[in-house]
Amino acid sequence: MRKIRIQLGSLVCLWSALIYAQNDDPYIYVLGVVQDAGYPQAACYKLHCMPGWKDVRLRRGATSLALIDPLANRKFLFEATPNLPAQLYQLEVEAPGDQFPLSGIFLTHAHIGHYTGLMFLGHEAMDASNIPVYAMPRMETFLAGNGPWSQLVKFQNISIISLRNGQKQEFGQLSVTPFLVPHRHEYSETVGYRIEGPDKTAIFIPDINKWSAWNTDIAELVKTVDYALLDATFYAAGELPGRDMSRIGHPFVSESMEHFKDLSPEDRNKVWFIHMNHTNPLLNDDSEESRYVRSAGFNIAKEGIRLPL
Repeated sequence: MRKIRIQLGSLVCLWSALIYAQNDDPYIYVLGVVQDAGYPQAACYKLHCMPGWKDVRLRRGATSLALIDPLANRKFLFEATPNLPAQLYQLEVEAPGDQFPLSGIFLTHAHIGHYTGLMFLGHEAMDASNIPVYAMPRMETFLAGNGPWSQLVKFQNISIISLRNGQKQEFGQLSVTPFLVPHRHEYSETVGYRIEGPDKTAIFIPDINKWSAWNTDIAELVKTVDYALLDATFYAAGELPGRDMSRIGHPFVSESMEHFKDLSPEDRNKVWFIHMNHTNPLLNDDSEESRYVRSAGFNIAKEGIRLPL
């Protein structure tokens, strides 16, 4: 009986996804919301991680978005995470590959949760053929010049498409524009993306230093879009016992909420916190912090959310 229930549940999910994807309106589909190392994190056996080790259903993947365009029958990924196999399956259920071929992968930077999933495109795994990978100049150089990523180029598993700061990429009724943001730049620059559809616009900034380190007023930028998927790696100072969190560049959620306090309720509702560390209480829907964030008018990103464009 259990097997039958699972199969029926999968069919219902598939039917629901197909109905949604048959609408002509493009949309963002959230595939993952956790910081690079996922949840639970490797070698974390503390109280907050143990539920994920004991129950596989509670495990969460690194931050990734899909951009799906039913009118053009295509889909894009934002980030190639270490959880790529499971996230590709999620995406297959949502927008099957025979109807929506993968038309490209946009990368933000060269930290492990954002590009290492490219390994699954190689000949030891999918043996993909010329999947377009959109990358900024330093990111492109890093991939092309360092193994094992250079092998993906050599064997034509991927085809790197060069991006430039502020240069729009157009795909019919959709466009994607990278913009530089301050972050650790050991191997590549870091970008966020502006994603524009026929009716609505989103920004995606999974990693950035403190808002004060950027020459853009993030509160004013939020006013110009319909969705702002923003770095929420840590909730507040003190989240990592024994570490000086003043040396961590990410804007804490508590700081972002203070920064956005003068936004109208309508503009606060545009904010979707994403890219949460395994220690972040926002990963728990029932935590006091999650309830507080939602009561203040903000959103917490979760897998399976669809944002129409």
